[in-house]
Amino acid sequence: MHHPPYSERRQQVLARLGDGVAVIPTASERLRNRDTHYPYRFDSYFWYLSGFPEPEAAIVLVGGKDARSILFCREKDHEREIWDGFRYGPPTAAEAFGFSEAYPIASLEQKLPELIANRSVLWHSLGHDADWDRRIAGALNAVRAESRSGTRAPGEIRDLRSLLDQMRLTKDAHEIDCMRRAADIASAGHACAMRACRPGMAEYELEAELSYEFRRRGANGHAYPPIVAGGSNACILHYIENNRLLAAHSLVLIDAGCELSGYASDITRTFPVNGRFSSAQRDVYEIVLAAQQAAIAAVRPGVSFMDYHQAALHVLTQGLIDLKLIAGSVDGAIESEAYKPWYMHRTGHWLGLDVHDVGEYRNGTAADDWVRLTPGMTLTVEPGLYFRPGANVPQALHGVGVRIEDDLLLTADGCMVYSSAPRTVAEIEEVMRHD
Repeated sequence: MHHPPYSERRQQVLARLGDGVAVIPTASERLRNRDTHYPYRFDSYFWYLSGFPEPEAAIVLVGGKDARSILFCREKDHEREIWDGFRYGPPTAAEAFGFSEAYPIASLEQKLPELIANRSVLWHSLGHDADWDRRIAGALNAVRAESRSGTRAPGEIRDLRSLLDQMRLTKDAHEIDCMRRAADIASAGHACAMRACRPGMAEYELEAELSYEFRRRGANGHAYPPIVAGGSNACILHYIENNRLLAAHSLVLIDAGCELSGYASDITRTFPVNGRFSSAQRDVYEIVLAAQQAAIAAVRPGVSFMDYHQAALHVLTQGLIDLKLIAGSVDGAIESEAYKPWYMHRTGHWLGLDVHDVGEYRNGTAADDWVRLTPGMTLTVEPGLYFRPGANVPQALHGVGVRIEDDLLLTADGCMVYSSAPRTVAEIEEVMRHD
């Protein structure tokens, strides 16, 4: 297990602040209804720089020659701890999480004006949280009110997210370790769902298999609402009702990943409810699998983010021509977007603390200005084909939806697929055999 490098990340940010000050709050607790809260999830940026799990907290990074990293958090409160559990309190938190100093969160409003006074730049994620925007504005106005005594307010406000997004795009050893373990757990969950699947089950029963396996193996739970889509529900890309019965001769598409230590896995598998692919289902599945393999082969340092999408698109489009759904050449069909009715999404996205992780995809506006892949990036590869029942779709393909998604890490000379759920027709049918 790698030591979490939160202090090192804060040092990297401090080195780039000049004499500026950065304020990074964590997420607020959210009321679900009456006096019940949603399960708490920290803000990803805050977690990336602290590893501190409690709500009502903020980091202030003060740049310059006497650089300081300061944590504001809840005080010890033995009465509240009886009800809600352990709190670090500022002195213990400063020591445990490597901050140079820590104060009660209640003192932030009083301390913030003095921390930002006479600094040229204030770094804050403007528009991220309206309550924090008000607090920052209050601190700026408090400093401006002192201007006659020679105190200057920062003349420039910059968005810290652009700096942190760039850092978060390349994963360090600790992050890679977390993400590989999250993918191992999610892969096991998908295999459990395959083994449990029987005609007549409800989609939510397969969801329960995943939830059980995720928690049983120590994940925090799902990284996003899981999709368990039987039959034509697979043609609804964000289907999350998961409440229909699974028909014997249909496919079921499961898009589910777990969260571990804040990091997401994101895996999709499609398999036959009765354990055996029909010939039409197999035809579509093999096209999507070939497209995924072509895309994976195109993921390596130096290529652009768009290249692996194009690799998948070529195979999918050729498959649609072979299925006689579109006519003409592959290049012509791609140019005219004739494939679009059956393949309408991108082949992947960045993955990390957020399932659709931060980071630019383009450097500029020109057609070829896509970001170049570099070692340490993590991304998904997820081609699919979706045949909603319709006049121009053969009966055998009605309601067939297939997506195959895996998680990849860019290495020095290529990439590593680090999700491992059964993927080929033979592997899936073997796991689903009920001898």
